[in-house]
Amino acid sequence: MKIGALKLIDRKRVGLSVMNLYIIKELTLPFLFGMGIFTSLGLSIGAVFELIRQVTDSGLDWSVAAKIMLLRMPEFAVFAFPMSILLATLMTYSRLSSDSELIALRSIGVNIYRLIMPAIAFSLCVVAITFWVNNFVAPAASYQAESTLKQALGETRPEFETKNILFPEYAEIETENGETQEVLTRLFYAEKFNGQQMTNLTVLDRSRRPVSQIVVARSAQWNILENIWDFYDGTIYLIGSDGGYNNIVRFEHQKLALPKEALDITQNSRKANEMNIFQAIDYLELIRPGSDEPRIRKWQVRIHEKISVPFACLVFAMIGAVLGVQPQDSGKATSFGICIMLIFGYYLLSFISQSLGISGAVPPWLAAWLPNFIGFGAATGLLAKAMD
Repeated sequence: MKIGALKLIDRKRVGLSVMNLYIIKELTLPFLFGMGIFTSLGLSIGAVFELIRQVTDSGLDWSVAAKIMLLRMPEFAVFAFPMSILLATLMTYSRLSSDSELIALRSIGVNIYRLIMPAIAFSLCVVAITFWVNNFVAPAASYQAESTLKQALGETRPEFETKNILFPEYAEIETENGETQEVLTRLFYAEKFNGQQMTNLTVLDRSRRPVSQIVVARSAQWNILENIWDFYDGTIYLIGSDGGYNNIVRFEHQKLALPKEALDITQNSRKANEMNIFQAIDYLELIRPGSDEPRIRKWQVRIHEKISVPFACLVFAMIGAVLGVQPQDSGKATSFGICIMLIFGYYLLSFISQSLGISGAVPPWLAAWLPNFIGFGAATGLLAKAMD
């Protein structure tokens, strides 16, 4: 009796394994089809038209334009992954439902939870791939694409040139009544940085109270060997507590022990989509002392999005699978239409939640994850309804 029961269980397990492989196989082709369609569509809207304009107006070589387009492809593939998994699950489960294959499976005791497990397993693999592309492939490729475009257009400035570098430093001091107050201790400004040297600098240093100093110099650069700043052709104004000049010192070369953070900011000043999550976290820590709250919240939202965006694949897989298992007689066109509407709604919600996060209405982490939470809630509700 026990041996017969075990054989029955083993057969059932084998049957479920075959079912899993079958559904995953059916998901693969529509997923690849969606990746091709959505990546090409995003690339056309976001890059191709602009590159064609550069070719016609600025004389950009076609081979360079093709290279830039290939480098931009991973960036758009990140957005194509969730769309493609949604399309794949909708098309696959709708076809299985319309062909009565799902009815046959449910008639032998396979419930809806078990039916959508292959889609969830497939989507988790896509989540891992999306995270890797989003954080390591796309940022490097986007940065290289931007650099290639600038070099091809013959721009005279180096790709890493930065203008108007402003880096304030703050410190907490104790007031006369015993309370702590955050005050500006140092303000570093440079008009331009060409990758090696900063020019037209002004530094206000209030860290050595009661005497403050203002340093004005034509140029400065970081001395790697001595870990100190070398200032050239400038003047140091020493200001007393009464606001008057105590001394004025002119120099041709002066070493000043100022923080290196101002240089670090210029060397790491990439766009958010050109940084991986670790670079973005480091950059946020660099700019935090001299940035206002909206800018800090914006970077916090972007950092959380680098994690939350890949998990949209899981949310879309659940929604697509649950909608697909509903009894229906819909074709590929209907599935594609539903897919477009859901994608539009998701990214509209993402835009709204981002704005709420940057404005401070909701915490940055919630702004990044809110669309996924709502999507997961909707999928859970649809699944519960399908079980009735």
